[in-house]
Amino acid sequence: MMAHRNNDTSVYRRVLRRLPFLVVTALCVILDQLTKLWAVRDLKPIVDYPLIRGVFHLTYVENRGAAFGMFADARWLFMVTSTIAVVALAGMILLMRRIHGLGLVAMAMLCGGGIGNMIDRVANGFVVDFFNFELIHFAVFNVADVFVCVGVGLLCLDLILFEFRDSGDGQKQKTSDCEKPSEDRTDV
Repeated sequence: MMAHRNNDTSVYRRVLRRLPFLVVTALCVILDQLTKLWAVRDLKPIVDYPLIRGVFHLTYVENRGAAFGMFADARWLFMVTSTIAVVALAGMILLMRRIHGLGLVAMAMLCGGGIGNMIDRVANGFVVDFFNFELIHFAVFNVADVFVCVGVGLLCLDLILFEFRDSGDGQKQKTSDCEKPSEDRTDV
């Protein structure tokens, strides 16, 4: 009975330590949805507003496809895929025993961006995009897309800074554990 109670407490503590994940995710979704509400209300009637003519415009676009408008009209596929990805990320966050703050923020941004675009697909049947880099003829995108891209970048950085380094330390430890102890060694 006591072991079960300690395990419950451990899970409860782990969930509480992941509370910042929920806060960052919620902030990403709120910021994304507020900018899309602005785009629908103020940008849709004028369609295009050049901030730097020929370089960066705010352009209202209803994206019915995936990233960069690919696979138009596959709404259900995107909703199912997004739901699976968000649930998997949230589950990983809650179940992982150890996670660095950078990885936590990265996964929260990925979830927030995924949820933000999923809200649009469910509510409208399309995603509202409005950032337009005309100079390089890049796809029009939104705040949720920024969170997803930055989240992926931070996750890669987390892997490089922490996971690979930690696994290297673990490899050294395993090697030293396998060494034959010297004859004159005394155990304390």
